[in-house]
Amino acid sequence: MKKFLKIVLWSLLALVLLLAVGAWMKFGALVKGAMSVRKLDDGLYYLEYRGDDGFAGLIESGGGRSAGELSGYVMRFLSKGFYQPAAGDPAPAQYGCSALTARTPEGGVLMGRNFDFTFATGMVVHTIPTQGYETYTTFNLDFIGFGEGWLPEGFQNQYMALSALFFALDGINEKGLAVADLMAGDDAQTHQKTGKPALTTTSAISYLLKNAATVDEALELLRGIDMHSDIGAAHHYAISDASGRSVVVEYVDNRMEVVESPAVTNHYLCAAKLNVGLQEGDRRYDFLCRQLDAAGGVMDKRQLTEAVASVSQPGREGSFLGTAWTLVMDLTDPSVTYYARRHFDKPFRFEFERVGQDQK
Repeated sequence: MKKFLKIVLWSLLALVLLLAVGAWMKFGALVKGAMSVRKLDDGLYYLEYRGDDGFAGLIESGGGRSAGELSGYVMRFLSKGFYQPAAGDPAPAQYGCSALTARTPEGGVLMGRNFDFTFATGMVVHTIPTQGYETYTTFNLDFIGFGEGWLPEGFQNQYMALSALFFALDGINEKGLAVADLMAGDDAQTHQKTGKPALTTTSAISYLLKNAATVDEALELLRGIDMHSDIGAAHHYAISDASGRSVVVEYVDNRMEVVESPAVTNHYLCAAKLNVGLQEGDRRYDFLCRQLDAAGGVMDKRQLTEAVASVSQPGREGSFLGTAWTLVMDLTDPSVTYYARRHFDKPFRFEFERVGQDQK
């Protein structure tokens, strides 16, 4: 009898260990990612993820035409298929931002960007994927809709914050490609329907940064997808690379327009809609361009940071947070420095692990 019980107990222990190993193989990378979440500053958190980030599977499945469709895929990825969520979409919203790209005295390239919004809990996501380039991206977790006052603190909430792997408002990859999303100036939504894989504005940024090293490669990838607007509004992209090329990508009547420009704020720059959305009294774009021209197109990191900071937005009590985060990206020697909520005396600088390696 004792021998039999001993065999049964050892068998049960082996089964438990096998189940634990199987569970870790499925969820280990996600658990470690969730456990990596830490607070950097008021309204800004950091997450690091290593492994299969699920993005290749998203593209293979056809992508998603809305935040609701994408959230279904994200929840299935995070639960490994054990949870089938109902689709939902975030409410329409508007945000004002600015971006500027400049060459440095040493021949390098820098890009700065402000994200201005009514409310924001920013998440810096450092991804070292099994497929694609290493990236640093930022997302406003309040867009995911976890509820008023929600913060990525405590394991359950930290695990939910992994949703930000699939969405980005800006970022840079190990090759020095930088992308930022800005509102374009009106409510004209883009919904391309050509049968190509579909992505929304924010999921497309993650896609570009994982797969493109240059502006030309990013534009080719954009031509290979059907773009769908997030949060019920028009968007445009600021895209720059280590060569110094800087473009603004806009959409007019579901057609992609590309404008060469080192600066962008929240009005259209393409000929078809030039200055649509430019508000009376908004001098941010002109101010950035004048500063760049005065510097002869050449700025060091301090000058670029000051230029971007000069058009950052102060908050208004009860109605507007102002600039939720600012990032200054070095595209030649890839790295990124973050500032939360105009705290320009508190920089958070991050470097890449795989710079110089042939990773793709």
